[in-house]
Amino acid sequence: MITLKDINKKFESEGRTVEAVKNVNLQIKDGEVFGIIGYSGAGKSTLVRCINLLERPTSGEVFLDDVELTALKASELRKERKKIGMIFQQFNLFASRTIYQNVAYPLKHSGLSKAEKKKKVEELLELVGIADKAGNYPSQLSGGQKQRVAIARALANDPKILLCDEATSALDPQTTHAILKLLKELNKKLGITVVLITHEMDVIKEICDRVAVMEDGKVVEEGDVFTVFASSQQKITRKFVDTTSNLSKIHQLLEEHAEITNIKPGECIVKFKYLVRSASEPLVSTISRQFQIDVNIIFGNVELIGSEPIGGLVSILSGKPEDIENALNYLRDKNVGVEVILDARVR
Repeated sequence: MITLKDINKKFESEGRTVEAVKNVNLQIKDGEVFGIIGYSGAGKSTLVRCINLLERPTSGEVFLDDVELTALKASELRKERKKIGMIFQQFNLFASRTIYQNVAYPLKHSGLSKAEKKKKVEELLELVGIADKAGNYPSQLSGGQKQRVAIARALANDPKILLCDEATSALDPQTTHAILKLLKELNKKLGITVVLITHEMDVIKEICDRVAVMEDGKVVEEGDVFTVFASSQQKITRKFVDTTSNLSKIHQLLEEHAEITNIKPGECIVKFKYLVRSASEPLVSTISRQFQIDVNIIFGNVELIGSEPIGGLVSILSGKPEDIENALNYLRDKNVGVEVILDARVR
């Protein structure tokens, strides 16, 4: 549905050239939820604005359903832009207009009759769960309710794509979850393609199908969410993934010489991590029985992405050195990531 080819965006700032986006190539499929993640200054918000040409790329091409937006005249571009809705971190609602009027605003030149507009607005407010707030003003609403209004307004022209620029960053965790759930429901119900910009890997994990990781204006890693979480290739990606897991905490515990890391001769501390979608086997009990070793789980982080378990465990293994090594090789053969963190086995 969306194809970005060799996108570059440069700004002139205080006599110097800033390269916000550098040679980005992306394809976003029809009907998927696609995440773009990066820290502040990575270029992700500039990139998403290049999709609807709120920011015109310095060079490169943007295609929507095989139509090259970057080649269109202004009147043609306005028509194509109706296929793209957008919501922002700060909601951007009209403070002096009611919720009904805010949602009705994009329908101003739609050609619909007054009765048709009324029906449309009421349906949209019902769709996002705030039909009872039609007569209220934005100042009377919570942050989550304001974002629901913004979503309803963005859907007014029946877009094929919804761009979300840090849409949950100003919300508390509970409200964030509710808005993400709504976006996923709209994606399923309307078949709308959602492109979501964020700096939080938890957001990506919760609703995205695929993700692109940005750093210094470039896309440094891209893939389906499970694969990116399970086997990140780039340091920046692993850093993001670590924010959603406590598995990396073992390194901090070792630095602090925590009592739990004081292992005995013959033991080792090992981190196990799921690398593929095959986490249904009882691996811990299997290696304990089959190789006559004790597995003491220190802590773990196992959860679901879609319907697939992902995460891992940090454990202390005790037993004969050869039995432990055989158990670790068994796990490697089962596509489990194995990292020996601290080794006190007697060789």
